[in-house]
Amino acid sequence: MSDTYRSIADEVEAAVAAGSPDKCFETLKSVAGLLSASAGSLSEEQVALFGDVLDRLINTIELRSLAEIGARIALAELSKQLAPMGQAPTSVVRRLARNDDISVAEPVLIESARLSPEDLVEIARNKSEQHLLAISGRWWLKEVVTDALLARRYRSVSRRLMRNPGARVSPAGFAIVVSQAETDPELAVETGIRVDLPAELRNQLLRSATEAVRTRLLSRAPADLFEGIRKAISAASKSVDRQMSKMHDFESAMLLIGRLKVEDRLNEAVLGDFARQRRYEETVTALTELSQSNVEVVRSLMQSLRSDGILVPCKVADLGWQTVISVLDCRFATGATAPDELAKLKRQFADLSAADARRLLRLWTVRSPSPTSKLN
Repeated sequence: MSDTYRSIADEVEAAVAAGSPDKCFETLKSVAGLLSASAGSLSEEQVALFGDVLDRLINTIELRSLAEIGARIALAELSKQLAPMGQAPTSVVRRLARNDDISVAEPVLIESARLSPEDLVEIARNKSEQHLLAISGRWWLKEVVTDALLARRYRSVSRRLMRNPGARVSPAGFAIVVSQAETDPELAVETGIRVDLPAELRNQLLRSATEAVRTRLLSRAPADLFEGIRKAISAASKSVDRQMSKMHDFESAMLLIGRLKVEDRLNEAVLGDFARQRRYEETVTALTELSQSNVEVVRSLMQSLRSDGILVPCKVADLGWQTVISVLDCRFATGATAPDELAKLKRQFADLSAADARRLLRLWTVRSPSPTSKLN
């Protein structure tokens, strides 16, 4: 062992023995500096030795000063130093990447090549939205990683992945994004201009896109995609026109719900079953009856790009939150409401009083062009 390494080893032993956070911070910085200066010329055995030393110092720091700001700052600085290093100790990088404090985890999550796809998948499945955002910014991501990221259904993560040309996305991953894009114009544009978006999913996205989104897509389309997107938009417009000419058939749904009401079997559980099965007409009609509204009001709220309106008849019907989630998800043929949006809607639903909800629903019902659509 060289005099330099011996000196560092002695310093580490002294720092650990003293247990002083300041001494440990100082020694951690010295060891990281030596590792950085030696990077590229170390054997794997030497890298492992550095890893052992750093692990000992981190253990002492976390044991003695976990709640101190200084500890977080020290570990965040270490993460920044190790992130670009090709010879960073893998064990230490993995440890930093799994830290709950995003200021510590972010540098290595964004940049370190020492994290394997398996490491990233595990973190994507278990850590916070901020950790997922950091991973989404990496210059290269395999499909197995983006599948794990997209499975959490954070819209912010989906947007960052769609903007990342080095992120490879599977057809299943793109299907999740397209379902989210139905109510997210920004995401729809970013997704629509991806050259690797499967054609059938591009057509699905364009069928549900507004004219504003289609216009933005054309304005941002790469030259090699422009003509294809233009033709797809034209085909989607014709398809939408055909679909719009077909009204949802509520007649049979109204007969079924009317019979359930007469038999005193119409309740929240029945509504929840309809919603989970994505039986749209039955869900709308059952919610109409339980909220004492009319079909046109509830249907317009279900079709709105905003999600908060449908909370009103759900509150009047005194539905539990899990049933409300099922109603929210029933609005779309595929996919589910994103976790971040669900959290916001849950707060809004809790804050909405039953009296205010009834007042709003009465106002909307009076203004509705078809107040007689309410079941008898």
